[in-house]
Amino acid sequence: MSPSPSPSPAAAAAAAKDPEGGRTAVAVWSIGVSVYFVAVIFRTSLGVAGLEAADRFHVNASALATFSLLQLLVYAGMQIPVGLMVDRLGTKKVLTLGAVLFTAGQIGFALSPSYGMALAARALLGCGDAMTFISVLRLGTRWFPARRAPLMAQLAGLVGMAGNLVSTLVLAPVLHGVGWVPAFAGSAAAGLVVLVPLTLFLRDHPEGHEPAPRPRGTGGFVRRQIAESWREPGTRLGLWVHFTTQFPAMVFLLLWGMPFLVEAQGLSRTAAGGLLTLVVASHMGFGLLYGQLVGRRQSARLPLALGTVGLTALLWASVLVYPGDRAPTGLLVALCVVLGTCGPASMIGFDFARPANPAERQGTASGITNMGGFIATMTTLLAVGLLLDATGDNYRVAFSSVFVLEALGTARILRLRGRALAREREHLSALRAGATATSAAGRSRTATGSRRSA
Repeated sequence: MSPSPSPSPAAAAAAAKDPEGGRTAVAVWSIGVSVYFVAVIFRTSLGVAGLEAADRFHVNASALATFSLLQLLVYAGMQIPVGLMVDRLGTKKVLTLGAVLFTAGQIGFALSPSYGMALAARALLGCGDAMTFISVLRLGTRWFPARRAPLMAQLAGLVGMAGNLVSTLVLAPVLHGVGWVPAFAGSAAAGLVVLVPLTLFLRDHPEGHEPAPRPRGTGGFVRRQIAESWREPGTRLGLWVHFTTQFPAMVFLLLWGMPFLVEAQGLSRTAAGGLLTLVVASHMGFGLLYGQLVGRRQSARLPLALGTVGLTALLWASVLVYPGDRAPTGLLVALCVVLGTCGPASMIGFDFARPANPAERQGTASGITNMGGFIATMTTLLAVGLLLDATGDNYRVAFSSVFVLEALGTARILRLRGRALAREREHLSALRAGATATSAAGRSRTATGSRRSA
């Protein structure tokens, strides 16, 4: 594919005009990220209720995996449409619709009397959940300077993991204490709470930073947005970085971590919950570290991403091939700490897609990137469930599927990295040239005006 044309000097100057951030930006961003926080609580609520769901709906491992698989299938399938919606309609409208849908899905899941209705509720939840993260990323790029974008993205991911922590530490004991319906229906109230500030106070962008008006005639908008975003090798590299880094931790936290630790490793539910919490805590700590490193040195992106993939593979292999029936506790702890780096590493994918695309394509490019990790997660969730049923719950065989997807993703990253980085340097050079030309023109107009005044 031929590269898209370089931005004009005017576009470059507009792109170089960063928002200032400040208290208002933090307040607006906090409203958006609170919606994402609640969405993650609802998304991960099944991860602490997998065994209860199997008993409630009388299903086996493959059918249980279908809950998360369907939810993620909807989530992944919605990423490009949601990106287009954010670019066309703005953040507030998309976030509001998402909050309504994921709240309705959580209530429906609580009250579902059958497996089929519960599946439909999780699909609705996944649809609403899909509208949150890209919207929050868009808020970060609209309200904060570009140099802070990696940190704001990592902070959004950190808040999301805090939602996961709530599922583990709060929802799990509530579920065991009061039962299925009160726990899930009660949690749905959080969705109603975040709708109030969202509808009253959230704004898409600060004054003076409105997006450039779209050209007249909207024919081909969808096709053009997708094609131009995909044409950029940085977008594709972002997708494969996200694909390769995110899924090991997602699979562990969303569904198979608790059964693996309890059934295969013989841990108590309390001990297993502690290790799941450790994954979340590790994610939160490494998220801040990765965000700072990438914000200061763009050259750290690929080493961090590939290093995370390699270390994850090493720890999984050590656990799965350890002689005897169970791995030692220290090795399981090390695995969970390393799994915590997967989320921060996946955010690096957006740091490749962001500079490759102008502001008016950020939603679409982020949607394409965000598909990667969820496609890998869906594939692995299903593969683990099928392999468990086929092998009589042999977790060593089932979790070996992780290595296949890591190898595929690493190969694609290595293939795309050269073109993506070269194209990124071209974009940066064009932006600097445009900013220099605009500055020179401004100085010339000022000097002309001074001479006329004299």
